[in-house]
Amino acid sequence: MSRVSGNRAKTVTIFGTSKAEEGQAAYETSQLLGRQLAQAGFTLANGGYGGTMLAAARGAQQAGGKVIGVTCRAFKRGRANPYVTEERPTETLSERLATLIALGDAYVVLPGGTGTLLELADVWEHKNKGFADADKPILLVGNFWLPLVEMMQLQDARCGACVEIVNDAEQAAGVLRERLK
Repeated sequence: MSRVSGNRAKTVTIFGTSKAEEGQAAYETSQLLGRQLAQAGFTLANGGYGGTMLAAARGAQQAGGKVIGVTCRAFKRGRANPYVTEERPTETLSERLATLIALGDAYVVLPGGTGTLLELADVWEHKNKGFADADKPILLVGNFWLPLVEMMQLQDARCGACVEIVNDAEQAAGVLRERLK
């Protein structure tokens, strides 16, 4: 079953840490997420390098899915990981993030560091201020981001409605299958 919008498959942008390694929970969650989203007919987009980006791409490839890797020349890391089926190089971090956000029909945020925080903050603020389509889900996997969500709700009570915390990869994939019909 293909999830399509017009003539293209719906794209789920995944944000997460580049530091996760095979065998770690974040890596395994990301690989399962990539596989399940590809099986549901979604195209994946992510930063295209290692960690959860590689894991999601690997999982999607195992299911025959398409992965767009949005890389950044400023990082000087070379090419995308071998599981990326389409690389879209950008010059700057800002351009990379804008491309990842523009590609997404939905966003899944895994645990991560300051780069993942930047990605979450950008997409969350776009949705909170009405610059992004209100129908584009932002799913936070696990409780890693819960303290941040709670803190932000103290400042702006309605901002919490822009994100949804899901337990795991299976729940994230299920929510997206339902919401992106």
